[in-house]
Amino acid sequence: MLRHTKIVATLGPASSSPEVLERLVRAGVDVVRMNFSHGTADDHRVRAEGIRAAAAKVGRTVGILGDLQGPKIRVGKFEQGKIALHVGDNFVLDAQCPLGNTERVGLDYKDLPKDVAAGDILLLDDGRLKLEVVAVRGHEIHTRVLVGGVLSNNKGINRQGGGLTAPALTAKDMDDIRTAAEIGVDFVAVSFPKSAADMTMARQLLRAAGSSALLIAKIERVEAVDNMAEILDVSDGVMVARGDLAVEVGDASVPALQKRMIRLARDKNKLTITATQMMESMIHSPVPTRAEVSDVANAVLDGTDAVMLSAETAAGSYPVETVESMARICVEAERSAQITLDREFLDRVFTRIDQSIAMAAIWTASHLKVKAIAALTQTGSTALWMSRLNCGVPIYALTPDATAVGHMALYRGVCPLPMQQPQAADRDRLLAEAEQLLIDRGVVELGELIALTIGEPIGSTGGTNTLKIVRVGEHQIN
Repeated sequence: MLRHTKIVATLGPASSSPEVLERLVRAGVDVVRMNFSHGTADDHRVRAEGIRAAAAKVGRTVGILGDLQGPKIRVGKFEQGKIALHVGDNFVLDAQCPLGNTERVGLDYKDLPKDVAAGDILLLDDGRLKLEVVAVRGHEIHTRVLVGGVLSNNKGINRQGGGLTAPALTAKDMDDIRTAAEIGVDFVAVSFPKSAADMTMARQLLRAAGSSALLIAKIERVEAVDNMAEILDVSDGVMVARGDLAVEVGDASVPALQKRMIRLARDKNKLTITATQMMESMIHSPVPTRAEVSDVANAVLDGTDAVMLSAETAAGSYPVETVESMARICVEAERSAQITLDREFLDRVFTRIDQSIAMAAIWTASHLKVKAIAALTQTGSTALWMSRLNCGVPIYALTPDATAVGHMALYRGVCPLPMQQPQAADRDRLLAEAEQLLIDRGVVELGELIALTIGEPIGSTGGTNTLKIVRVGEHQIN
């Protein structure tokens, strides 16, 4: 296991064929993202089947993330498909306009006129165009162009500083949650949540649909930044969604926010995905820019669980090359990462036996220089706790639970491995089988040290209570 940071790749027209899917898995994709903003339910089902077939063929675990569209506030369509706006132009955002022209355009979010007032700044197309609200008259928002450019169909609208009241979960999102449950995704990302209540509602809908997927909050609103701790408490992880976030808070604020989010999430034992424009130039170029290399490396050094690709793999000309480049950057950044376990343990208090065993395993593994940690786990919680601190030792999570295998595809530094674990199994037999599995995988060799964690009674959830350090070859199955 050469790379600890996971790679999330978005599927799309450029990455849906069986051949490309297999190449992406071989290149190192750990989780695929299905963007529910595009495509039909059938499109997503076919892609899910394709990635599972490719992963089985290659012999790797690949998780699936369903990304809800959320209340993306957009302009409508234009008669000619696009217009040019110039500084000083007057332009109307009209909630009742059926088809736009050079003077006005419709809105997909009909309540936007209620959310803005004279003096507000509206940012269109990811901030490329800037309009100042001059007046609001009924269903019309009258604006003056501050920064012009080309405005085309369905481009997004943000209010500088946030404050829009659109609900996080739309009717489409609720349908897509049911689709995600039917597909059997491992993760669901909620777009534009403002509060813990948004995430709680999403989890209730997800469970009602019969899904046990982990819930990822996409932090892209000012309100979400203000409520980040509460949102994290009711989520399984966060996505640093730097596109819309930068538009709302200002691009200069994003790097510090990224570091803060990752640090807070790790402290709360939550997952993190860093996203948006990480390798944007590789949509059209076979090599990344130096700035993109630094961006990915810094996210790795920040401690993110995963780095994400969007259009680069969904619609780009070099989807496989992009993943290969990202993997190389991650490995190189990890080599230079400092191990700071001693300092990180100083202020930690453990109240659970299983969590204490997990922490003892990574402390011992780091200081004793063991080759690998093997965590026999039911739900993956032990592996999650281990992965929150960087000990430099790969963690192999062995579980009989297929759901846990999918979840752990996103855990930094964790390689999930399916392993049969009968209820009546003997502990020593299981440990010996785990050891043999690592040998068969080429992870360890005879005579090397490994750390093994297991719980008794065998098969119980939350029961990890044993840490054992062994030399490979000690266990013999009678």
